Amino acid sequence: MVELADISSHDTFERGVPHDTFAWLRNHDPVHWTQEHDGGRGFWSVTTYDDVLAVSRNPEVFSSRFGIRLEDMDPEETEARRTLMEMDAPDHTRLRRLVSRPFAPKSVAAYEATVRELAGQALDAVGDGDEFDFVTSVARELPMRMLGRLLGLPGEDLDWLVQRGDALIGNTDPDFTDYVVDRVDTSAYRLLPFRSPVALELFEYAAIALEQRRVEPTDDLLTNLLQSTYDGDTLDELALKNFFTLMVAAGNDTTRYSITAGLLALIERPALYERIGSMQVAERKALVEEMLRWSSVTMHFRRTATEDTALHGRRLRAGDKVVMWYPSANFDETHFDSPQDFRVDRPANDHVSFGLHSPHLCLGAHLARLEMRVIFEEMVARWQRVEAAGAPQRLRSNFISGIKHLPIGVTRR
Repeated sequence: MVELADISSHDTFERGVPHDTFAWLRNHDPVHWTQEHDGGRGFWSVTTYDDVLAVSRNPEVFSSRFGIRLEDMDPEETEARRTLMEMDAPDHTRLRRLVSRPFAPKSVAAYEATVRELAGQALDAVGDGDEFDFVTSVARELPMRMLGRLLGLPGEDLDWLVQRGDALIGNTDPDFTDYVVDRVDTSAYRLLPFRSPVALELFEYAAIALEQRRVEPTDDLLTNLLQSTYDGDTLDELALKNFFTLMVAAGNDTTRYSITAGLLALIERPALYERIGSMQVAERKALVEEMLRWSSVTMHFRRTATEDTALHGRRLRAGDKVVMWYPSANFDETHFDSPQDFRVDRPANDHVSFGLHSPHLCLGAHLARLEMRVIFEEMVARWQRVEAAGAPQRLRSNFISGIKHLPIGVTRR
C-alpha cells in the first residue's frame, strides 16, 4: 500500500496532485471515507470515472444546494452565498436560462476575432529573450481582458477586479489573501462568498456598475442580466451581485491556470510545441482537450446525499458530503488508455473537467476552449521556442490546481 496523501489538506497540493494516492483509491477503495483534520466532519471521496459520472447525473440524490466545496455551511450561510453552482432544478434551470445566452456556442464563436486581438496584445507585450513570469504576463492577461469586454468594464479597473477574484478563489493561499480560511478566523465574513471581506468590495462595484446600466443600457453582459426574459423573469439584486462575483473569480482563474498547465506540458514536449503551427484546427482542438484533461484545474466539487443510498458497495447516509475528484476520474485507467501519457491523438477525450453529463456543465466551457486554442495559435506564430527559466509555483489549494508562477524564456521568430 502506498502512503496516502491527505487530500483534505491544502498543503498537500502545493507539491502537485497526488496521483499515486488517487490511483490507489481507484483500485482499492474507490468510494473512500476521508477524515478532515481541521475539524470538518469528513466526506466520501469518489475517485473513479464511472462513479463521478453517476454522482454528477443524479442531482436528486446528490444535491448541490448545500454547498459545492468541503466547507460546511448553516442554512443562513448557504442562502446568502448561493450562486448558480449551489442550486438544483428548478432554481438552477431558471438562473442558467437567464445568464447562458452569451456563453452559448454560437455567441462564443462570434468572439474569436476579439479573443485573437487580445491574445496578440498580451503576447506582443513580452520582450524577446527576456525571462518573465508567464502567468502574470500572459495567462492572466487574456481571460482578464476578455472578461472586461464581456462585462463592459473599463480597462483600468480590470487588474483591481482580478486581484479581488484571486483573493476569493485563492482564499487558502497567503500569497493572495490575508484572510486564509484555515489559518485565521473568518467567521465575521461567513455570509459572504468564500468567507472573504473582498466580496464586499466586489458587491459595491457591481451595484454601481449595474445602476449605471439601468440608467444607460449598454451592449454587454451586465446589461443583458438586467433584462427580463419573454415571460418576465428577472434576477434579484443579491443574485446579480453573487453572479458578478462568480464571474470575476471563476471567469479568470480557471482559464488562466489551464493555459499555464498547457504551456508547461508543451515545454516538457518541445517537439509537440513545434508541431502546433502545422496542425489542422481539429487537431488543435484535440490538443486543448488533452490540456484540459491533463490539468484538471477544478479538482473537486462536493454534493450532499439527500437520502440513504449506495455507491460502489458503500452505504452513504442522508446528509453525508460526497466529493467528486476530477483529477482522479480524468486519470482513470479503466476509461482512458495510458492516462499518464499526454496524447493529442486520444480518441473520444470525454474528460470531466467541465462537469461532463451534469446539469452543472461549466457555463464558460466554450469560451475557455476558444481562449486556449487561440492563445496557443498566436503563441507559436510569435515564439519559436519556449523554455522553463525556473520551477513552477503551485497554488495552496485542494480545490483549484493552479500554477501561480511559471518563469519562462522565449525566442521570437
